[in-house]
Amino acid sequence: MSTIAVIITDLFEDVEYTKPAEAFRKAGHELIHVGLKGGTTVRGKKAGTPVKIDRAVNEVSVDDFDSLLIPGGYSPDKLRVDDDAVNFVRAFVESDKPVFAICHAPQLLITAQVLQGRKITGWKSIIQDIKNAGAEFIDREVVEDGNLISSRHPGDLPAFIKASLKKLK
Repeated sequence: MSTIAVIITDLFEDVEYTKPAEAFRKAGHELIHVGLKGGTTVRGKKAGTPVKIDRAVNEVSVDDFDSLLIPGGYSPDKLRVDDDAVNFVRAFVESDKPVFAICHAPQLLITAQVLQGRKITGWKSIIQDIKNAGAEFIDREVVEDGNLISSRHPGDLPAFIKASLKKLK
């Protein structure tokens, strides 16, 4: 099956990681947690879900993976200040491999400057940022635009997971 990179750091939205991760694993996919420093543990913002970082973002390549999951919460905003994280995400989107982005994940895509001319959704507080990045914001539970699958919030997780799993087939 597929090897999925999960780019993640502290204060991610717990369910936006745990629910897709559970579904991906159940479908036979492997998750590799990519963060700022390998071997560390990051935690979710509400439930404190621990996630061990398998590999540092500066030690990985898009070629190592089949797809990318970007959970929301504060994690994308914290990652967008790291050049290696931004470059990795940019390269992933440009590779045409599937990218799964939920809630605040578009913040990382905005900084990577990969949204020009794309259709995407995300959390309501970043709608204007999405538009300013040159993307068309669509207020739907899941938006698919080429290799990019996005959703707005935890309530959209069932549709997000279904679309993501379909894309992995």
